[in-house]
Amino acid sequence: MSYNVIRAAEVVGKSIDADVIASVNEYLQSDGWAILRGFDVDMQKFSDLTKQFCKTITFDPARENSEENTQKVDAGLGPIGLHIENGNTPVCPDIVAFYSTKAAFEGSQTTICDGRKVYEAFDAPLKQRWSQKMTVKRRLPEELWKRYLANEHPAISKPEEVTMDHILQFKASIPNQDFTLNEDGSLDYEIQVAPVRASSLSKGLAFANAILGPSHNYEAPTYTLEDGSNVSSGEIEKLREVAESCTVEINWQDGDIAIIDNTRVMHGRRAIKDQDRQLFIGMGRI
Repeated sequence: MSYNVIRAAEVVGKSIDADVIASVNEYLQSDGWAILRGFDVDMQKFSDLTKQFCKTITFDPARENSEENTQKVDAGLGPIGLHIENGNTPVCPDIVAFYSTKAAFEGSQTTICDGRKVYEAFDAPLKQRWSQKMTVKRRLPEELWKRYLANEHPAISKPEEVTMDHILQFKASIPNQDFTLNEDGSLDYEIQVAPVRASSLSKGLAFANAILGPSHNYEAPTYTLEDGSNVSSGEIEKLREVAESCTVEINWQDGDIAIIDNTRVMHGRRAIKDQDRQLFIGMGRI
């Protein structure tokens, strides 16, 4: 694959400078994603790069942290369906970046799907159906929702600091979400999201959500559209076929960094054949 790749110049170990950042931003506007290849990078430089694109860093509470702004990607060995990162949470990242410290010898390609192309491939009834609001419901274990809230609430930084006041404050700060706290500490959570959304970077409408994605570390959610109809498994499979026709693959090389508009472009993964690969993620809001 050669498209969307920004390569280091002839000087080996070239650093990621302002001109490179400008090129990435051009790709984010035109295609929604870009790859940096052949640059002098390490975990700290990747963490710093993530901070350049994201004013506020977001984490997945089910993942292991690495550097200050990054986490390790670990989602089993099977294929992962297309999704936007944290797409079923109240604070969805605008930018997601991946860093391949050690590429797989075989398999494990990251899949990239421009949700704008998916939306354009829809006929009129599909566009109308998926332009409705959608309610996502699922149960979250106490450990995970408290870790998430500790990261997103400005007044706290540790899960053990979470109180009911913090929960209510967070609920009030972001509309269209609700919860029921259970006796075992788990949370029955629901939020209303838009399956078709405007990109935070380039504005055009895209089918960009987590409907086709995994629930590796979470209970599988239920999806209900605004007209009261549930999203069926058969409907999801038909969507998957359309999305696959708009999907390309990243065949990782050691040191590659991919930067993605998470409000436009969905990503996933082919099955892992080489378990020795290492991939890290950083994400946040612009």
